[in-house]
Amino acid sequence: MIQRPSPSISTRKQPKQTRATELVAAILQAATQVLASEGAQRFTTTRVAEKAGVSVGSLYQYFPNKAALLFRLQSDEWRQTTDLLCGILEDVEMPPLERVRTLVHAFIRSECEEAAVRVALNDAAPLYRDAPEAREAKASAERTAEAFMLEVLPEASQAARAMAGELIMTTLSTVGQDFSASPRTSAEIEAYADALADMFCAYLRSLGHQG
Repeated sequence: MIQRPSPSISTRKQPKQTRATELVAAILQAATQVLASEGAQRFTTTRVAEKAGVSVGSLYQYFPNKAALLFRLQSDEWRQTTDLLCGILEDVEMPPLERVRTLVHAFIRSECEEAAVRVALNDAAPLYRDAPEAREAKASAERTAEAFMLEVLPEASQAARAMAGELIMTTLSTVGQDFSASPRTSAEIEAYADALADMFCAYLRSLGHQG
């Protein structure tokens, strides 16, 4: 049986009207800005409400507390990252290694652009790693990676493909987080992404991919 997030980190209700949807969007935008500027420790619903220009009562209609807001931001981050990965790797109009290069550039750029929020969310992430949203995002990414590895390395064993996929995705995530910890110029981002993509493509060629 799948367990749902507890009420303390779930949204109180879902917006159904345009005005309510716009209110939630404004709250989430403000929450992102407060999180980036203040960090997770100083992140409060009062600061978010002030930034959004709404009353705390209006905010509480949709997010009962700070944990619920952080969970929503974390869930959105998981979904965005998963959509980025899946959208690129599933684009069969592009040759496989070109997809790898495109993914690396898009991911590293995204990590750098959203570094402040991602660093702050890392403080809260342990609270939510076992939530259904986290498991769903991870499973979706793993399925896409497995399908891509089967396409790019059809002659390799299942174990070899699994290891290659895990190595590439873990390396991408780890080095992306480390690289984005410091401010980077566009030229630095491009050069770093190119070098990382070259490494991954060379590795896949060494395992038998010829395209």
